[in-house]
Amino acid sequence: MPAPDRNATLIGIAAAFGSQASMNLGASVAKHLFPVVGAFGVTALRVALAAVLLMALRQPWRRRVPRALLPALIAYGAMLGLMNLLIYQAFARIPLGIATGIEVIGPLGLVLAASRRRADFVWLAAAVCGLLLLLPLRAHDRLDPVGIACALGAAGCWALYIIYGKRVSATLGRDAVAWGMLVSVTFTLPVGLAASGTAMLSPSVLATGLAIAALSSALPYSLEMEAMRRVPAAVFGILVSASPAVAALAGFVVLDEVLSPLQWCAILCIITAAAGSALSATRRV
Repeated sequence: MPAPDRNATLIGIAAAFGSQASMNLGASVAKHLFPVVGAFGVTALRVALAAVLLMALRQPWRRRVPRALLPALIAYGAMLGLMNLLIYQAFARIPLGIATGIEVIGPLGLVLAASRRRADFVWLAAAVCGLLLLLPLRAHDRLDPVGIACALGAAGCWALYIIYGKRVSATLGRDAVAWGMLVSVTFTLPVGLAASGTAMLSPSVLATGLAIAALSSALPYSLEMEAMRRVPAAVFGILVSASPAVAALAGFVVLDEVLSPLQWCAILCIITAAAGSALSATRRV
């Protein structure tokens, strides 16, 4: 690999891991705000304030968006907003690490869908095993089925976010995140205001929301866009496979969320499936 390509790949890897650390720290802070404005309110604050930050920093209106790219850009922003709404509903109901473990199924499914190798059924089986271990079939597990369903919905949105993100980032670069976040505001903000009302506008809530927006949206999505520009989708899948473990660690340190050994086994199965399938795809390119 030539030196410039190697440097670009290393930058992409660092950006992906930086995104995970920032996003999960922001999610941990956000859970402390749920009792005040609810998960919908926190989502609206996160997206709206992140959009303000990104538009001010990037000033994307200075560069024209090609008309032909608008459908993909709108789809990218819609998936971004819906993914946020769903995953925060999951965070409100189940531990951070478990919700993120389920959400990783999205990028994993994206890699497996492009696979034609029988060996990849091993990774599919590992993912299914992990999901089955997380299903609320045992009363003592106390996992909310609505939280699991929301995390699965966020997983589907994440897969589409990656697909449309690759399309728009090739043309718009980092401006894509700012435009996508602005699209997300058009429906996340009304949902948040309807659910939380004026409680979202108190100075203390706005200050915390600004920190969450920076940690969970503005910084990580910008870093993700840099990663997606520099590494193939399959490699990106390998990198995000570690996010459930990062989320579980953040949940433990910040929120005192302790997972059972069975739940850790489930997360390990999903991480193994995501990393293995992405690595297998990388060897084919």
